[in-house]
Amino acid sequence: MTATQTIEAEAREPNQALRDVLADGSRPAPASAFAASFAFGWRAMLKIKHDTEQLIDVTVFPVIMTLMFTFLFGGALSGSPDEYVQYLLPGILVMSVMVITMYTGMGVNVDIAKGVFDRIRTLPIWRPSALVGALLGDVFRYTAASATVVVVGLLIGFRPAGGVLGVLAGVALLVVFAFGFSWIWTMFGLLLRTEKAVMGVSSMVLFPSTFLSNVLVEPGTMPGWLQAFVDVNPVTHVVAAVRSAMHGTWDTGAIAWTLGAAVVLTAVFGAVTMRLYNRR
Repeated sequence: MTATQTIEAEAREPNQALRDVLADGSRPAPASAFAASFAFGWRAMLKIKHDTEQLIDVTVFPVIMTLMFTFLFGGALSGSPDEYVQYLLPGILVMSVMVITMYTGMGVNVDIAKGVFDRIRTLPIWRPSALVGALLGDVFRYTAASATVVVVGLLIGFRPAGGVLGVLAGVALLVVFAFGFSWIWTMFGLLLRTEKAVMGVSSMVLFPSTFLSNVLVEPGTMPGWLQAFVDVNPVTHVVAAVRSAMHGTWDTGAIAWTLGAAVVLTAVFGAVTMRLYNRR
């Protein structure tokens, strides 16, 4: 067989496979909800691959926050950075991941502005899969940010009494809560017109709620009126759950609250988000 004949034979093989499928006459089975969600999650991962600048927020930002607060406030608040980092690091871990959650809504808003979601809505797939897949892709961001903070903390003296199991449990609690919390920003991504508007609203909510909590200092040192806000702040409960897991004290109340809040946020804001998505 000549080289030309070989090339022609290879070119016929895909066409023959396509003809075999069409000749069967049966309609291919639609993708399952899991398969469709996984496909869109993989799409989110590919977006990171082709735009590596997106990884700055999950690597550089957590490192800066960890080092800055440890060495800026460590001596003043705990006598030394080594002592302070034991208290601070779980809080900074929560703060870093919570800030990253805003990019879920921003990504959805960009896809809508570019018409990507209009094309996706025409596909014969499970409707929520595009949104669920985007959130699954962002789980990688949360995990990468968490790993970065923990590694930096270990390098500067963080020693979790809960060991490896406690650290993994703390990160898992945070990722689960962040998944539920991200539905809020997904909703705003559908409601607001521009990416900058989504970032503005998200920042206006996230920064006060993370700083006015137990991330940096014990609430007992705060004025009474501020303690009242800190005690009902969701971030406070999440930090308490993660901190207790990492230090091996296992605050079951805070852990149960964190998991319950993740379920409620997903159920409530997930339903509202899908209603908005279907009405666009």
